[in-house]
Amino acid sequence: MEVRPLAESLTIPVAEDDYQIQEMQEEALTDAGFRPQIRSSAEEGATLLNSGLDELRTLVTDVNLKGKTSGWDLASCSGATGTAADEWARLGVPKSVLLTKPFAPAQLVAAVSQLLNMGSGPL
Repeated sequence: MEVRPLAESLTIPVAEDDYQIQEMQEEALTDAGFRPQIRSSAEEGATLLNSGLDELRTLVTDVNLKGKTSGWDLASCSGATGTAADEWARLGVPKSVLLTKPFAPAQLVAAVSQLLNMGSGPL
């Protein structure tokens, strides 16, 4: 039986509408051993979250996404990392980590790792 590190067995949904940030997030999470699934809207992110993948344990989302649904709405269904520091205290999601843009790839990986260490179950 093959034993894989925890990171390699986890898909990380990412909702981000900025292509350059998507690329950075995908590279950082892939380099850390995760399998990022990039979506460009909260609606697309929700579809992934509702897909039944048992390995989903955390979500990375921008809160200011284009479309009818905000990243706050998406995050409130799951727990999240995101942006918008001025609203996080009011709208923040329990068991979440706030990253303000611009952030370094290492900060993203650290935030995802911190959320995973909180021991939450599947989304």
